[in-house]
Amino acid sequence: MPGYFLLQRGATGKFSFDLKSGNHETLLSSEPYQSKDAAVDGVAAVQRHAAEDARFERIRAGNGPAYFLLKASNAEVIGRSVMYSSPSAMEHGIASVKACGGATEVRDLA
Repeated sequence: MPGYFLLQRGATGKFSFDLKSGNHETLLSSEPYQSKDAAVDGVAAVQRHAAEDARFERIRAGNGPAYFLLKASNAEVIGRSVMYSSPSAMEHGIASVKACGGATEVRDLA
């Protein structure tokens, strides 16, 4: 089952998106954007860069949880993962973003 993007407007009036897997789990979340157009541009950036391993910054603080950032070609953060219990679980999450990041469906709740 393919993934999809969920575009939303928060209580503060800012816009964000989540990349969801086919089973509706959140794989990647954006930072808040001032405009809906900027959030839509963020979705397009995920679609362009999700397949590129070099765009993923893997982060683990000591023995704590692991997570990753997806970055654009200008090094700006496009999205952040959930926290993972281990580096191997994080790598599985990256593989899921690579598989679902090219999704074209955008569910607009904004």
